[in-house]
Amino acid sequence: MTFALTDVHREFRDTLRRFCEERIAPHAAEADRTATFPWKSFEACRELELPALGIPAQYGGAGADHVTQALMVEELARVCASTSVTLLISKLGMLPVINWGSAELKQKYLPRVAAGEAQASYCLSEADAGSDVAAMSARAIRDGDSYVITGSKYWITNAGISDTYTVFAKTDPNAGHRGISCFVVEAEWGVKVAKHEDKLGLRGSPTGEVVLDEVRVPAENLVGEEGRGFHIAMHTLDRSRPTIGAQAVGIAQGAIDVAAGYLQDRKAFGRPLADLQALRFMLADMAMRTEAARTLVYRACSLVDEDPAHELGSVGAMAKCFASDAAMAVTTDAVQLLGGYGYTKDFPVERFMRDAKITQIYEGTNQIQRVVIAKSILG
Repeated sequence: MTFALTDVHREFRDTLRRFCEERIAPHAAEADRTATFPWKSFEACRELELPALGIPAQYGGAGADHVTQALMVEELARVCASTSVTLLISKLGMLPVINWGSAELKQKYLPRVAAGEAQASYCLSEADAGSDVAAMSARAIRDGDSYVITGSKYWITNAGISDTYTVFAKTDPNAGHRGISCFVVEAEWGVKVAKHEDKLGLRGSPTGEVVLDEVRVPAENLVGEEGRGFHIAMHTLDRSRPTIGAQAVGIAQGAIDVAAGYLQDRKAFGRPLADLQALRFMLADMAMRTEAARTLVYRACSLVDEDPAHELGSVGAMAKCFASDAAMAVTTDAVQLLGGYGYTKDFPVERFMRDAKITQIYEGTNQIQRVVIAKSILG
């Protein structure tokens, strides 16, 4: 197997890079500064039909392979991580529907997401149930032809923006992880946002506490079967984590590009900083980490398309973990290379460093990823 990009991949990447520099980058600093959703960037993505990329063709999407999807996320994150997550989160919210939903659910929700007319969120974590998913307390009680859902979900990306929320709740509170089920809940049915978080990074992407207080959901909006929610959640995360790795790679590459330009332009001791060997070596190390992460991400994305379940979980965890650790190291070094300027908001590397941190935390902390990897090795 080879992980080299095809000519089609390269053409897509080059086109997208120009698009991101022209249409996305100009809004990135403002979204970060004001902590507001980057609507101008999202509308630009709609014009290029990027929301359709990860949706199957029979539901109005492009049905692109996962390496192509990773390239999209990488190029967006290279200039604006907040915009990249607006595309990531709707795909994450719809993955349970794509893989487990009924034909009616797919037809009802996927075309609107593909067209960029609707956005989706993924509601798994709770205040006391992050990595320990089975500890969730949200309840879904069957009542005739509906379920009544009550509970709070924390750290929800796109809270208040999304039109649908894919919610995990317990239909059998005594069955542990086997008592969790999955539902598609429309915002207008009574989903409330109790608060928005004031975050370190990814500030253009709203994160909040989502509250459901006896929200009535039609029984046909159950995704898969009752009690299969934990399996659906883990199946989904295994297939979405590689794209978090792609986001991390994009952030790291953006920091490298800015740092390299600065070293070439800035002079000290009568010559460009780029002539100083110590700084050149730092830049070389940054590039090596990022390229290694990129290759691992592409391999994991290729596995998503092949879908070998026995291997995907561990390789996806490796891709997410290694790439996000690399992004944190690379962006920190980028700030160092720019010196005092790197510590100011006049240059974007401090934003890249703040944005990189979340990639080590969400969709499973890197400590959890190491648990997954070790378990696969030790059997």
